[in-house]
Amino acid sequence: MASKETKNEICSPFFPRRNTLRKTSAEIVNEARQSLRVQTTRRPFTPSDGHRQLFGRNSVRAERDNRPPSTFSLHAQHFDASDSRPSSGTRLPPLDHRPKFPVPCDAQDPLKAFPKPPTDPVEARKGLAGARPRLLKAGSLTTLLPGEGHTDVKEGLNPGSGEKQPTAKRLPSTDRTAAYNGPLKPGPRRTASESSRITQPAVDSGVRSTECRVERRTELRNGDNTSSTEEDAESLVWTNAIVPLLQQLESAAAAVPGSSEGSVDRLCDLCDGLHSTLAEADMLGRRCKGRSGILRALFRLIDLNFPRLNLHIAKLCLALCISGNNLLNICKLIFLISRSENNDILFQNNSTIDLLLSVLRNEDVSASGEALLYCVCTLKFLSGNSAILKLLLDKNCIGVAQKLLQKLCPVEDTHFTTAGHILVQLTATLRNLANHPDSRPLFVSFSVLPALCQVLRHHCKDQDICTYISRIYSKLSSYSECRLALAQTPDCYQLFLELLSKHHQKQVFVVRLLFTLGNLTAKCDGPRLQLFQCDGCADTLLRLYGSYQRKDGSPRADSQAGASSSGKTAVSAQEADDVLVKLVRVLANMCIHPAVGPSLAANATCIQLLMETLELRSVQESEELLVNVAATINNLSFYQEENSAIRRNRLTIAKLMLKLLLSNSTDAMLEATRVYGNLSVSEDVRDFIVRNGVHRFAVTLLDSKSTEMCFSACGVLTNLAQDPPNRACLSQEGAPAKLVDCLRDLGPDDWQLAGQVCRAVWNLIGGSSEELLDTQERNSLLETLTTYSDEEEALKWIENEDVRDFQRACWEIEFQPVAQKLMRALQAPDQTA
Repeated sequence: MASKETKNEICSPFFPRRNTLRKTSAEIVNEARQSLRVQTTRRPFTPSDGHRQLFGRNSVRAERDNRPPSTFSLHAQHFDASDSRPSSGTRLPPLDHRPKFPVPCDAQDPLKAFPKPPTDPVEARKGLAGARPRLLKAGSLTTLLPGEGHTDVKEGLNPGSGEKQPTAKRLPSTDRTAAYNGPLKPGPRRTASESSRITQPAVDSGVRSTECRVERRTELRNGDNTSSTEEDAESLVWTNAIVPLLQQLESAAAAVPGSSEGSVDRLCDLCDGLHSTLAEADMLGRRCKGRSGILRALFRLIDLNFPRLNLHIAKLCLALCISGNNLLNICKLIFLISRSENNDILFQNNSTIDLLLSVLRNEDVSASGEALLYCVCTLKFLSGNSAILKLLLDKNCIGVAQKLLQKLCPVEDTHFTTAGHILVQLTATLRNLANHPDSRPLFVSFSVLPALCQVLRHHCKDQDICTYISRIYSKLSSYSECRLALAQTPDCYQLFLELLSKHHQKQVFVVRLLFTLGNLTAKCDGPRLQLFQCDGCADTLLRLYGSYQRKDGSPRADSQAGASSSGKTAVSAQEADDVLVKLVRVLANMCIHPAVGPSLAANATCIQLLMETLELRSVQESEELLVNVAATINNLSFYQEENSAIRRNRLTIAKLMLKLLLSNSTDAMLEATRVYGNLSVSEDVRDFIVRNGVHRFAVTLLDSKSTEMCFSACGVLTNLAQDPPNRACLSQEGAPAKLVDCLRDLGPDDWQLAGQVCRAVWNLIGGSSEELLDTQERNSLLETLTTYSDEEEALKWIENEDVRDFQRACWEIEFQPVAQKLMRALQAPDQTA
């Protein structure tokens, strides 16, 4: 027989294990029996908005009069062909000024050579023809002079009469065609000083004046020969390539009404040809002197109202570096095209996206804010297309967005101004980009996550901006690299708590920010402590808990809190439960930290709210919520200090757990069993368990073949078996035999479970196997223990090296000591015999 000392020895009370991975024996000794477990939950679902518009129906801007429109019409009359209107859209009054041309100076008397104004207005207009290109008439493209803006004006003097003779020359059309053999790059423009050399000389008599003019003509022929050649090259391109294309565009446009799709194809091809010609001649941007004529021709085509053609027009206009009102209207035009998903294919395999990103990079927010707004919204629409989404990432859309965030962030936006409108579109675009796996390293490398925190600080009153950023964080915080980048952002936890308090009735925002906090506190102790140590952390979270607690079982919002700025306060029962699921998860994760757990366990308000949820909800209605509440109570029940509110309310909690144990939910039964495992260290709870038949459920769960379920059930049985009267009850339920089967079948896969089974058996037999184990059960148990005590045999099935190291530590510390003690107790009757 075993000695009396051995008989009276009882294994220590059960405290279930953490499910975090331990890599050393020391960590296992300290943590193996702890119950603190990280909680998981589903990411909040965001349905896609089927309507492509600037602001969704749930936006706080949706009902405001000053918000930019999503629907409007655009025609040629809305554009400025001269592209000279200032960006503000305000037309400047014409200047009362006639240009005066510089003339060569007289060496002896500079004032003497100053020209006299011409007496003939016709001659004056001819003299200005080379200095300022005329605008196209609205009625026809062909009214553009072939060499307009590029004619060299040479002024001669008839020695006999002294009269001025303009000699501006143009080649006949046949000669021009023969002279042009392909695009010629005009090269750099003349400087102002160079242009001043081509002047209208003073009409003056005398030999000195004549010599001056002769010398000037010589200088034009020799000193400025290179620049003149470059001007002639551009003139040739204009005359022989661009003007014919513009004429063909006009002809093709006239043939479009009532014609086939082929006419539209023709117009698109002509636009592409014009784009290519200008690019090859280095005449894109604002360099082309005939730019106004080209723009007028393109703007007139917009009235044809073909999306594909309009996109070609928009690309060319952006390449010509339009500004002001024209830039705004072109961005609006592209926006209108992108509103239809059927047009998404038009944005692939061309330069449109590159040009839009260039606008975002280069345009000033204060000068072109509305244009940027429609530009970013176009990218928002396109980023909803999976094919274009990857294209946007390849074109560095995230890098461009980060730069734009830096420009917009410091702008305070308390009255929904343009900066705030742009930020709504930009953050919505970033949320779409976050869907692609390749975006995650880009969000980290461009420091977008910290930048979004800065936006939240500056625009904390804007619910739309806050909501979109919360969606980005909710998505990306599920991944370790993004979670780390966000966790390292200074003061982000305090900021999140302040925003939760400010926008507590905005459910779509609250649920996502809570999910983000749950992710941040899921893996590391640092974030758990940092969050808890923020000013008012517990109070903020518990106030939020109370505001979403449906005490009457019906959908409601907190009537005590002030109305939100949107005026939308009601939330459904499902939405309220979703908030509580995420909030309770934060509490469960935070209390894993040893400096946080005791404080929360002693917080009477926290424990009261958890118990209230268990009482008000049913498993059928709110399964995930009740499972998370039970898991949180399980974590908090690990801390059994004198001031623990869990300890004071242990019997009430034990009663509430019956609801979960008797449900049809496996997860609910598992969490309830874990709670009973912790609470059953108290004798009054053990008595409650036996009186209410909970011990029968624990024995039955040993047949589940689930290591987690069996481990929790063994914990309850270990504590119950401390009391001798309970041993007979457990034996009658067949606990000894089931424990032996559990050890044999599941032990090699989980040595923590094997050790817990041995503790339960040890307490059950009370140091002597004669009373509760028959000979067959005792021999079977002894054989199993002998086999598993061989380290090589015990670990031979484990192939993964990391798992092998962990299981070896568990085998050495959790299983082997209690197994050896149990083997000696089983062998004692034979030795006595």
